[in-house]
Amino acid sequence: MVGLDEGALTCDFAEVYHVLDWRALPVKTAATLAMGLGPDSRIMRKLSGVPITMNTLLLAAITDALHVLVWQNTKDGAHGRNRPTLIAEKLMEAHDEDPGFDTVDDFRKWRESMLGSDEEWQDLSETPM
Repeated sequence: MVGLDEGALTCDFAEVYHVLDWRALPVKTAATLAMGLGPDSRIMRKLSGVPITMNTLLLAAITDALHVLVWQNTKDGAHGRNRPTLIAEKLMEAHDEDPGFDTVDDFRKWRESMLGSDEEWQDLSETPM
């Protein structure tokens, strides 16, 4: 686990066990605690190759279903045009590493590349049913 992503393991120990320096623990204790981390922990997701938590994936799928239902009741939906972008699909695309952000603007640019612009979301929320 350490060789795969020491940072993820350190974050998981801090979040779950409130241990900031897992190296100070006896090796057997650290190994036992590492194996006790849940499937949604950073290191376990990295080991399994799943980029996001199951809760996040389910919420994205629910949101996608709602967007498709709303879209189907529009003129575009009736003609099969401008289908909404599926969030779950975008989230499941290959994520080699967490993007990490130095500024709020960096985060906003990444979010827009993943979900589209705020204007697109505003247009969707104003679509009459």
